[in-house]
Amino acid sequence: MPNPDLLQSARKIYQAALKAVEPEKLMRECVSIDGQKLKVMDRSFDLTAFEKIYLIAIGKAAPYMAAGLLDVVGNRIEGGIFLYLPSTKISLKKIAAYPASHPLPDERSLKAAVSILDIAKKLNKNDLLFVLISGGGSAQICLPSGDISLGEKRIVTDKLLKAGADIKSLNTVRKHISDIKGGKLAAAAYPATVVSLVISDVIHNDLGTIASGPTYWDSSTYKDASQVLKKHHLWNSTPDSVVRVIVKGINGRLKETRQKEDEIFSRVFNFIIGDNKKALRAAKKTAINLGYKTEIITSSDRGEARETARQYASLLPNIRPHRSFVPQTTCLLSGGELTVTVKGKGKGGRNQEFILAALREMSQNKQDYEWLILSLGTDGKDGPTDAAGAWITPVTAAKAQKLSLEYNTFLNNNDAYNFFKQAGGLIFTGPTHTNVMDIRIFLQRF
Repeated sequence: MPNPDLLQSARKIYQAALKAVEPEKLMRECVSIDGQKLKVMDRSFDLTAFEKIYLIAIGKAAPYMAAGLLDVVGNRIEGGIFLYLPSTKISLKKIAAYPASHPLPDERSLKAAVSILDIAKKLNKNDLLFVLISGGGSAQICLPSGDISLGEKRIVTDKLLKAGADIKSLNTVRKHISDIKGGKLAAAAYPATVVSLVISDVIHNDLGTIASGPTYWDSSTYKDASQVLKKHHLWNSTPDSVVRVIVKGINGRLKETRQKEDEIFSRVFNFIIGDNKKALRAAKKTAINLGYKTEIITSSDRGEARETARQYASLLPNIRPHRSFVPQTTCLLSGGELTVTVKGKGKGGRNQEFILAALREMSQNKQDYEWLILSLGTDGKDGPTDAAGAWITPVTAAKAQKLSLEYNTFLNNNDAYNFFKQAGGLIFTGPTHTNVMDIRIFLQRF
C-alpha cells in the first residue's frame, strides 16, 4: 500500500479544489439580486429595464449552473433551455431540458442548436438573455455551415482530437464551420442584452475558445482554420465540403466570424465565474492546512502529456531542501490541459497517460524519499474512460515490476487505463458537474 498519509492528503486536496468550483456555489458567490438590481460580480443591471428574461445553458455544467441561477433569479425567468448529458437526471421549472452529446456532436446537438437559436431570434431590445457556458459546449451545440453534414463535422472533430490538437486549435476550426459559434449566438439574440456566465475550461480563460465562443468575438480567421488542419497533416483528408467552406472564407466569399468591433457586442457582457486558478487556490489552502509547504507552479500546463511528465519528473528531485535535518513535506500544484497524440488502440486519457509517463520517468532514478503524483480531470472523466485520472507512488512501480507490466508497451498503445487497472491507482470521482481543466498534485516527504 502507498503511504496512507500522502494518499489521504492528496484526496483532501483535490476534493477541496473540486468543491471550490461547484456550479451552484459559483452562482451564489457571483450573482445576487438587491431590490431591482441584478448584481453580477462587479457590475449591476436594472431589472426594471427588461420585459422578459430567458436562460440558455450549455456545457457539462449546464444543468447545475441553471439550477444555481434559478435559485437566485427565481420566477423572473420566462423560459429557456439547458442541455444535459445522458448520466444527468435533473428537471427545472420553466426551463426545457435537451439531451446533449460529448465529445463528438450527434443529431441531438443539431436539435439543441436549432432550438437555442429559435429562442435567441425571438428576443427584442427590452429582453435579457442569460447564457451559461461551460466546457463541452462545442460538441453539445452543432450547426454546420453550408452543405457540411453532421457526419463530416464529426470526422473533422475526431481527426483533430486524435491528432493531439489543443482546444484553441480545435475550436478555431469548429467556429469556422458553424452557424452558432464564434459570436453567432450573440448575433442571433441582438438587440437583446446578453449576460454570459462562464466556467472556464481553457488556458488563460480565452472567452473566444470556451465552448467555441458563442457569445464572444472571434480573433481567428478562415486562414487560421486551414493552417490548423495543415499543421496536423489533415488538410488533404478533410471532407471536401469543409474545405470548400474554409476556402470560400479565405477568398472573401463568406463573412468571417463575428469580430470585436461588431455592434452586437455593445449589448453583450461576459463574466468568468470559475476557473482552474480558483480550484488551485482552494487546493493550496487545504494543503497548507494539512502541514505541507505548498506552491502553485502554473495553471497553464499545455503540450504532450508524456513530454510534460518528463519535465516534472526531472523537476521534483531538485526541490529537496538542502542541509536540513528537519523532516519536511512539500506540495506542488499545477493545472492546465495536456494533449495526447493517439497512435495506439488502447484505453486512457491525458491524465492517465501523464501519470504513466511520470511513473516511467520516476522509476529510472532511485529516490530515498516518499512521493506521490496525482493528475485528474475536474469533470470526473478522463478521455473515453470511467476514471477521472490516476495517482502513483514508489509502491506502484514495485507492483508494476512484480506483475511484469512494461511501461513502454502500454504507452505505445495509449493504454494507460489498463495499466492502472492492474497496478492500481485509478481515480473514480463520478460526474463532478463542473469542468475547469485538469489539476496535478505532487507530494513529497523528505
